[in-house]
Amino acid sequence: MKDVFFFDSMLTPKIITVVYWLLLLASVVSGITAMFSGYNGMTAGSFFSGLAIIVGGAVASRIWCELLIVLFKIHENLKKIADKSES
Repeated sequence: MKDVFFFDSMLTPKIITVVYWLLLLASVVSGITAMFSGYNGMTAGSFFSGLAIIVGGAVASRIWCELLIVLFKIHENLKKIADKSES
């Protein structure tokens, strides 16, 4: 707990995993909602648009979360390099 309060370790990478699952759930719910939101129930157009929302949302949220994780990995590696140069 001391590491978190004094910023010795990063808390955000742990939160990013939870955010990813919430974004994935939101894309599935949005896609299913779009599938059944046609005027006459589920039509072919609404089905494929809902499917596109599910797939596109899953891919986009994965890419966004991976980019954030990469930033924190870069930070960790720079910290290792800085610690090596000090000793």
